[in-house]
Amino acid sequence: MSTAEPGTAQERMIGRLPTSVALKVLTSGVLAGYEPMPGPERLRRSADFSGGAIPGGEAEPIRLLCDEAMRRFRDESPTASDAWLAPRLHYTLRITRAEAADSGLWNFLAMCVAPDFVRWRWGKDTEGDRRAVGQAVRFAGPWHSQCFSRLWWAAELFRDGPDYGPVEIACRNQDVLNTVLRQELVLHRPAAQALVHLLQSRVTTTGREVNGLAKLAYAASATMIYEVLASDDPQDADELQDWIDAIGDAVEAPYDRLPDGPDDGRVDKGSISTLVEWFERLAAVAPVRGKEILAESEAPRPEGVSLAKTGPGL
Repeated sequence: MSTAEPGTAQERMIGRLPTSVALKVLTSGVLAGYEPMPGPERLRRSADFSGGAIPGGEAEPIRLLCDEAMRRFRDESPTASDAWLAPRLHYTLRITRAEAADSGLWNFLAMCVAPDFVRWRWGKDTEGDRRAVGQAVRFAGPWHSQCFSRLWWAAELFRDGPDYGPVEIACRNQDVLNTVLRQELVLHRPAAQALVHLLQSRVTTTGREVNGLAKLAYAASATMIYEVLASDDPQDADELQDWIDAIGDAVEAPYDRLPDGPDDGRVDKGSISTLVEWFERLAAVAPVRGKEILAESEAPRPEGVSLAKTGPGL
């Protein structure tokens, strides 16, 4: 393990903070806001910087994105920042899926680079000036729950080649991030794009509808192989690597428009259309908790004797 020396370029690098170290630090007092988290300088002493920096792995661009997200969405719910931050985090942190599977990277970002952002995004105000984060997994946890990891993977799985537009649509729906993201279904790119299409066309809108469709689509995949129903060409690994290697010449992620991701191949439109049609059929029969009650309350009442008074002004 190599530690950063003050005044060196390594101070600016993104390292890997072991989960064992992170969990020791994340005491109940720290999570509740009663105790301060150890400063980044102290935590960096336990971080691993061996093997050099992660490609594109300077911490400052990530820190600046977090600052902008907190500024831009300070008058809104912090959840609104997910759709803005996810594509820009993915564009800025140019890594492979294998590198993204290393939890130490995400622990480092959450605890050494932007712990205040994690508290802002996931914390809740309590008495005094405390802001409590109820779950340690937001700092150091599974890929689909950790503050930064979930956004990077959402961008990776829902982008259409260089187009981050589908990522914005997916990340505006918290049920996509909280439930759908962790299902193997979205590893199939046409399926991921078809789900986004249904969100965009408002065939599926509410959280209950998203969850109902996702569960039914996942269950259907056990008997229907989506790769056969809607084929997907392999992504171009060379184009992806060229995009990662070009980080030194890349401009910073634009704040007011979407950046361009790796041009490693778009999803076949015919495959998307096939699954959109299939998912629309599933959406029509997907079990939605409370749907029957809602439908009954909105159904026209039969005409008959009523004790309610009617008339002008009533």
